[in-house]
Amino acid sequence: MDKLLINGLEVQAIVGVRDWERQVRQTLQFDLELGVDAQAAARRDAIEDALDYGALARSLTEFVSASRFQLIETLAVEVAAWLKDEHQLPWLKLRVYKPGAVPNARAVVIEIER
Repeated sequence: MDKLLINGLEVQAIVGVRDWERQVRQTLQFDLELGVDAQAAARRDAIEDALDYGALARSLTEFVSASRFQLIETLAVEVAAWLKDEHQLPWLKLRVYKPGAVPNARAVVIEIER
């Protein structure tokens, strides 16, 4: 299986359990590894045979921006399930970064593989 990677996709979302986190949008970062058949897409060199990663990034941004999950674990599980279903992906690995969640750490990260 081939993989298509999208790294560092930034999305503004309301996520967190503290009162202030429910009031402001925070920047989350997403790294995605998506199972694809690059050979099938390369045969005709046509977007119809490939995963449209631009459309996927836009739809992921819309999905996450509209969400209101408390936990990044819930967000990651729901995003992974939604991506697999919406884009008919046979496999994916998703990392969600929440910068500034822990003092003196760059980010808290959850990784989901399906």
